[in-house]
Amino acid sequence: MTHFPGRFAGKKAVVTGAAQGIGECVARRLAAEGAEVALVDRSELVLELAEELGKGGAHGVTADLEQYEGAERAVSEAHRALGGRIDVLVNNVGGTIWARPYEHYTPEQIRAEVQRSLVPTLWTCHAVLPHLIAQRSGTIVNVSSVATRGVNRVPYAAAKGGVNGITSALALEAAPYGIRVVATAPGGTDAPPRRVARGPAAADEQERAWYQQIVDQTVESSLLKRYGKLEEQAAAICFLASDEASYITGSVLPVAGGDQG
Repeated sequence: MTHFPGRFAGKKAVVTGAAQGIGECVARRLAAEGAEVALVDRSELVLELAEELGKGGAHGVTADLEQYEGAERAVSEAHRALGGRIDVLVNNVGGTIWARPYEHYTPEQIRAEVQRSLVPTLWTCHAVLPHLIAQRSGTIVNVSSVATRGVNRVPYAAAKGGVNGITSALALEAAPYGIRVVATAPGGTDAPPRRVARGPAAADEQERAWYQQIVDQTVESSLLKRYGKLEEQAAAICFLASDEASYITGSVLPVAGGDQG
């Protein structure tokens, strides 16, 4: 992975969903480029990562961001740990739980998908805004998905469409305070096996076939005909979070090998 040493020197950053996957990769890159980071996740794995990244330069916070109280507490703890300032918030919590045609979802599963992939971004944006408004600066990077145009995950697509809506609408409201709100829309991304599962594994041949349809459609929709790498997703997120992107707000950047979502 290419780093830009010092790009985030003196910056204070919060990364949610930082225990593994894209969030972990972003956290590692921000720390390597000079940021002091607060890493938020409901898994205690995030405490191990913070310890690995170095005392004084990384802080672990465990919280359930699907609940407003969890998001409010996490942002408050991060703000305090970072010395009373947050320059960057990366909202990375989310992920498909089930893969199936829409008519096969239960109402409870639909609610769970929205609760997982939309609500944490709503809550953390709401919790962080008073701090950013008070300092009249800051950048929020939301992690959406090109699955807003994809098969076998309509509730997840709806949730990520909501993340796009948060990004464009909040950018309008926040701009007068010097705050930027942007997003990336990752496509399929290769990652090591998850240490904490997003949901139940496929139970039978039919569920495996539905998931394979997602994989096939993801690769076919990419002009490069492949999945991305964690480092490729982190690079785009860190660019948008950096001062290099200071004239970009309200935009959603697809990072999906040419799939525009």
